[in-house]
Amino acid sequence: QVQLVESGGGVVQPGGSLQLSCAVHGHIATLDNMYWFRQPPGKERELVAGITSRSTIDYADSVLGRFTASRDNAKSMMFLQMNNLKPEDTAVYFCHAANMFSGVEYWGKGTLVTVSS
Repeated sequence: QVQLVESGGGVVQPGGSLQLSCAVHGHIATLDNMYWFRQPPGKERELVAGITSRSTIDYADSVLGRFTASRDNAKSMMFLQMNNLKPEDTAVYFCHAANMFSGVEYWGKGTLVTVSS
């Protein structure tokens, strides 16, 4: 069984930075790709970044060049460094992963990021 716990959200001014963390409680080695999703107020959940087990990373066009995702299997952590934040980045950010053997999917409960002056 795996639990994903996000942290690091908060209120930041436009142009500011935040780093989100996703702690993996369980065996991170059983997880294949890991993802950051976000859900803006009143909108659908959307993919922000995906990291393979070999740390190949893809980003949504809207965050490319501003966000950096990383994964530390030794520490059972995943991170999202967010720079030059914009009001449209306001959302609940979720950590997501799936077991590479069973396909069982896991979601964290999310952490709220608010970008406002």
